[in-house]
Amino acid sequence: MTTLLVTLHVTACILLILIVLLQSGKGAEMGVSLGGGAGQTLFGAGGPATLLTKITTVVAVVFMVTSLTLAYFSGHQSETSVMKNGATPVEQTTK
Repeated sequence: MTTLLVTLHVTACILLILIVLLQSGKGAEMGVSLGGGAGQTLFGAGGPATLLTKITTVVAVVFMVTSLTLAYFSGHQSETSVMKNGATPVEQTTK
């Protein structure tokens, strides 16, 4: 269970980094206007803001839920061990 959560958490981290880097900044419109008008044709007119914002929100929620779940599991670990019934090692004395 923990391995699945850690894998999902790392995947959400990488996706969140990539999605945030794909988004354009607040001042990006000035450079696009000088370039000829074909700056945002990949997602359509006004499309990248809404699509990337929704994807960012979903990935951020997944990131927060996995973070809280992993924090809960790390605080409530069981006290059992596979070595509980084993013999203790004997200390050797040096001369």
